[in-house]
Amino acid sequence: MQCIATKHETRLVGQYVFETMLTRDRVSAQKNSEAALSPPKDQKMTFPEWMKPGIYGALGGAIAVSIIGFSWGGWTTNGDAQTMARDLARDEVTLAMVPVCVNISATDPERIAKLATLQEVTGFGRRNAMMETGWATRPGSDTPDRDLADACLAGLELDGS
Repeated sequence: MQCIATKHETRLVGQYVFETMLTRDRVSAQKNSEAALSPPKDQKMTFPEWMKPGIYGALGGAIAVSIIGFSWGGWTTNGDAQTMARDLARDEVTLAMVPVCVNISATDPERIAKLATLQEVTGFGRRNAMMETGWATRPGSDTPDRDLADACLAGLELDGS
């Protein structure tokens, strides 16, 4: 039997052989590179004994620095910083409102009677009496503010306050 192949068939057969050889070469190269990178299966990765004290010392030092920093170093968390900023802003606004409170009390026609009431009351009742006068109400608000009432009492400089 004689095999007669055309030029086109020969080229297809040759291309198939060439692609098969390339694929085999890629697979064997990949296996060789994986074998070179991975340690033998019976061998485990170990650290030298002299590294253990260094690792323990680094962990202990990090913990100690964190404890000292947060307790004595003045470090704060994000939540604590936001709380402190909110409190500071509220206190500053209250202090800025004291002149407004004093001016409202100065223009009140019933000022003398209300001041007499404030001087008669002592302790926590004085703050409540200040809130009842309406002088400790922030502009744009309907309810009096306790912090502003305390600051306004200090601004009025009543006897015994």
